Amino acid sequence: MNLVFVEGKYKGSSISVLGRNPVMNDVREMPIVGGRELFRSARGYVLAHTVWFAPNTGDAIFEYNVFVSHN
Repeated sequence: MNLVFVEGKYKGSSISVLGRNPVMNDVREMPIVGGRELFRSARGYVLAHTVWFAPNTGDAIFEYNVFVSHN
């Protein structure tokens, strides 16, 4: 998954996240494995939380808390 910034000082940069994201688990931890532009060679992790999930349609709302270190 790529988290892309579309406004502000990070506009055009992105963070690359890799890992399994089982939406039925309340909180998932996934590593940050790099990024683009200002986040090139970034490292860190993302905590994902399922706020709402409708299994019959697959619709969902997720919250992502991102902890990132970059040069």
